[in-house]
Amino acid sequence: MSTRTGDEDLLRRLAPQVLGALVRRYGHFDTAEDAVQEALLAAAVQWPGQGTPDNPRGWLITVASRRLTDLLRSEEARRRRREETAAAMTPRDAFRTPAPGEARAPSEDDTLTLLFLCAHPDLPPASRLALTLRAVGGLSTAEIARAFLVPEPTMARRISRAKQRVKAAGGHFRQPVGPERAQRLRTVLQVLYLIFNEGYTATSGSSLQRAELSGEAIRLTREVRRLLPDDGEVAGLLALMLLTDARRPARSTPDGGLVPLAEQDRSRWNQEAVAEGVSLLSDALSRTAVGPYQLQAAIAAIHDEAASADDTDWPEILALYSLLARMTPNPMVTLNHAVALAMVRGPRAGRALLETLDADHRMTGHHRLDAVRGHLLEMAGEKDAARTAAARTMSIPERRYLQGRAAGLR
Repeated sequence: MSTRTGDEDLLRRLAPQVLGALVRRYGHFDTAEDAVQEALLAAAVQWPGQGTPDNPRGWLITVASRRLTDLLRSEEARRRRREETAAAMTPRDAFRTPAPGEARAPSEDDTLTLLFLCAHPDLPPASRLALTLRAVGGLSTAEIARAFLVPEPTMARRISRAKQRVKAAGGHFRQPVGPERAQRLRTVLQVLYLIFNEGYTATSGSSLQRAELSGEAIRLTREVRRLLPDDGEVAGLLALMLLTDARRPARSTPDGGLVPLAEQDRSRWNQEAVAEGVSLLSDALSRTAVGPYQLQAAIAAIHDEAASADDTDWPEILALYSLLARMTPNPMVTLNHAVALAMVRGPRAGRALLETLDADHRMTGHHRLDAVRGHLLEMAGEKDAARTAAARTMSIPERRYLQGRAAGLR
């Protein structure tokens, strides 16, 4: 890794793994987070001049462990009014390059460990999601706020309160076992799906996609399935990710523009991912209770297996969305349900369902509501809403696409 940008990308990817390793070994979530940040700073200063270590993850774990030990010993010394001598390392020792073979990477996937640790029962569900997205996914507060459909200041306070609650509980996040592990699984799956969605369609910036995020979400979901091979919803989520990500090569133009599903070159879709997703879904449906992720995966499979947009089985998709809306009602399901309804029964029926979201505060000012409304108006031969959607989105590729659609409605 020779470039500064390359080191920055590597550090971003390794940060949650290092934090997971420290928390799993030592606890003290808040202090471990500080130690990891100092190790990352040391790497950012040293690596450009000295070169990236052969085992960068191990290097970071070793340096962060030393710094964590230093911090914990210092805290102990203060609590005992310096009655005991803290064998703290000097700053020079804390940040020296580990000797060859000294930093041995743990056998566990510490990012996965961190996922379960952040799904702590002492935290409210929304705070668990927000904290995990921050610690594991590396998303900014603004990105998390858009994922939750809340203002950024609200999300900043939520994350701050979550960290304070962790500290008040002693800062120890232990690895869950038995029934507690199963209870946390739902939150873990939600987090993984949110990370995947941010990677598949970035909520802001110049790039439509952030492949490193969606790829990491798929990798972690594979790990969860390895641990829980008989869980139908884990298989359903992995199938949903694969079936969705299979379209990624055809989702953008060479200059980064958005290509909607109906206009994509389906020959460019990843057929291996489609086949794996369909196989996972078929197996789960045949032997486990049906859940929301399996239903969404079934919808994705219908799209992926259609030879063309005109061949899509919209009545079947509508039936699945109707079932999904009864199982887990939420605004995004309603948006997609409205599109399916319009494709089967006409744009007026879709717009009638869409109007139920006008009073939903979670959708106030959200560009996707305007985008879907503009799409249905376009189907009906009318003009409106797409211009508003273009103004509201913070994703540059999405904005350009919506602006183009709006221009075509004039």
